[in-house]
Amino acid sequence: MISDITIGQYFPGNSIVHKLDPRMKIILIFLLIVSIFICKNIAGLGAIILFSVILVLISKIPFKTVLKSIKPLVVIILLTAVLNIFYGKGDALVQLGKLKITADGIETAVFMAVRIITLVVISSLLTYTTSPTELTDALERLLKPLKLIKIDVHSIAMTMTIALRFIPTLIEEIEKIMSAQKSRGADLESGSLIHRAKALIPVLIPLFVSAFRRAGELAYAMECRCYHGGEGRTKMKVMKLSARDFLSLAAVILFMVIIVLINHFVPSIL
Repeated sequence: MISDITIGQYFPGNSIVHKLDPRMKIILIFLLIVSIFICKNIAGLGAIILFSVILVLISKIPFKTVLKSIKPLVVIILLTAVLNIFYGKGDALVQLGKLKITADGIETAVFMAVRIITLVVISSLLTYTTSPTELTDALERLLKPLKLIKIDVHSIAMTMTIALRFIPTLIEEIEKIMSAQKSRGADLESGSLIHRAKALIPVLIPLFVSAFRRAGELAYAMECRCYHGGEGRTKMKVMKLSARDFLSLAAVILFMVIIVLINHFVPSIL
């Protein structure tokens, strides 16, 4: 399960999505997330699924990798579906005491589960196709107006990107610690849920120690390189918007209009 977590990883490539300006990618992802949340019926959700599949194909990220980003969230997705399945209207298909399962509840549960999956897939494409350095520069440029109210935009962008970049490192560290504990006879997979939770304590303590040590080493390395924030710093790669960026923006806006029209003409299930 730990090795299946791909959040924060970057997969170099030469696809159209990789070549998009990082600032535009963040804007496009934001607009697509808004589209997911304003979608209120199965037809709109089908359009979002189709658009998500097209994006994955264009990005040339293997579907196996994309599915790995969903696997760690299976419990949350199932929990959301189970909670929604009991809030449907209409005649009960199954009666469990005061709780009832209806056709409307099943439809709502499936709708919410698929909505979360598409949200994860689209969000994951941002980190899959954008390097941490590009992501930092893009966030800093997009948050630049906040400098007018004396907010240190560079530090915020740097902190967010470092936190994201450290996720794969921490996952690798967890795997090493768990392997070391298993080699010493630790049982981390059998027994009750409470037993397995207690068995993770010997893993969490060295993980926290390692995380703080890495953070200290990173801070020391930045100081040795005379890092003093974003003031006066130049960029090795200057970001420039191209025609494909504006065409991508137009396509996503058109897609949002289609979702709004579908919401207007097709009955809602929410």
